[in-house]
Amino acid sequence: MSGILIRGARLVDARTDARGSLLAEDGRIVAVLAGADGEASILSLARDPASVETVDARGAVLMPSFIDLHAHFRDPGFTHKEDLESGSRAAAAGGFGTLVLMANTDPVCSDQAAAERNRARVAEIGLVDAFQAVSLTRDFDGRDTSALAELDPAVVPVASEDGREVASARVMLEAMERCAQAGVLVSCHCEDPELALAAKPHREAALRALALRGDNRFGALAGSADFEPVRASLDAAERLLRLAENTMTERNLALAAAAACPTHIAHVSTREAVEAIRRTRARLPGLVSCEVTPHHLALTSLVPAIVNPPLRSEDDRQALIAGLLDGTIDAIATDHAPHTAEDKASGAPGFSGLETAFAVCHSVLVKTGRMDLRRLSALMSENPARILGLARGALSPGLDADFVLVDPDAEWTVEPMDGKRWLSRGRNTPFVGERLTGLVLATYKRGRLVHSRPLS
Repeated sequence: MSGILIRGARLVDARTDARGSLLAEDGRIVAVLAGADGEASILSLARDPASVETVDARGAVLMPSFIDLHAHFRDPGFTHKEDLESGSRAAAAGGFGTLVLMANTDPVCSDQAAAERNRARVAEIGLVDAFQAVSLTRDFDGRDTSALAELDPAVVPVASEDGREVASARVMLEAMERCAQAGVLVSCHCEDPELALAAKPHREAALRALALRGDNRFGALAGSADFEPVRASLDAAERLLRLAENTMTERNLALAAAAACPTHIAHVSTREAVEAIRRTRARLPGLVSCEVTPHHLALTSLVPAIVNPPLRSEDDRQALIAGLLDGTIDAIATDHAPHTAEDKASGAPGFSGLETAFAVCHSVLVKTGRMDLRRLSALMSENPARILGLARGALSPGLDADFVLVDPDAEWTVEPMDGKRWLSRGRNTPFVGERLTGLVLATYKRGRLVHSRPLS
């Protein structure tokens, strides 16, 4: 079959919410037709109607596949945590069609040749597209930015030191100037490394106290005799980690302005950082974009799970949602960070997030009435596509036929130990056992089915 017709769907993208059908051929969307009676007319637009496969969506929601601006596939070097194939399978299961992979691999992806190798390997697997980001400094050495001058933004659209920060403002400015000249977006992990290091013992003390009690949430300590020492450790860590994010956000925004460099602020988590970005965007429209993760939208510091940046207060969580609603925050990105059970037990930060992202966001944002599905589609598809300059992210003729069928009303329980349902090697999710609403039923890449669940 060279084409596919999805009929009987609820079509949803950033601008559309209507019943209808979609026709795709040769990897591109040919036509989108609203209305229940348009199947025959839309099929007549196919070059070879006899070769078109028809899929009855039975009322499921058809959306553009999601685009993740921030994921870690751990390949090369840490493939016991994730590799390009397992990451691709997890991404397709989560409804993602395109991802940007971070460079903290071994060896570090520090030049275009390394990025091209990973991109080609993902393309050979054939489930998703992946752009491999390169590091801002060679091998994360914090000094050498020379490889950035050779980048082709069509191959490497993003450079990032994610997982750490470029400590030197001089070097960061040089990196931004090189990326601005090359046309490459700089993605910033805004965290002062010395403040983060100083916070680590306080964080570990609180977690040790919690482990001794056997409680699974910090909130379980409230009112007990053991609460005050734990609260003191948490407050000390939060004071330093909040400063770590806020000071580096302000620094990187100032450097972006000085370098006239398109800059993306990764995993925003504090209300102060949101406000700093809001001010910069008002002063310098089009220069800065930013993202928030599903876990920072859903969880607070009452959940004792280690992630960088850390889970924050309820006030911060509400500020992030407000930033989504007023347009300050452009996108939702997973920061998918798979680890082994042993590494998580040793304190490795990060969550495996590809397979829960849509359901978490739908449960927290749509089911609660904070936004509709169109707005969520913009945040997970159209806006990330715009940031990367890609012809996808919407249900529009001429764009890549990357789309996903979802059941927004389906409830399911997160069970990462279920190897048939959970496809990432990283089973480290803070949502284990949680009941979420919104299920990915099928994912299509350029019109080809790459993941499916039963429609009923």
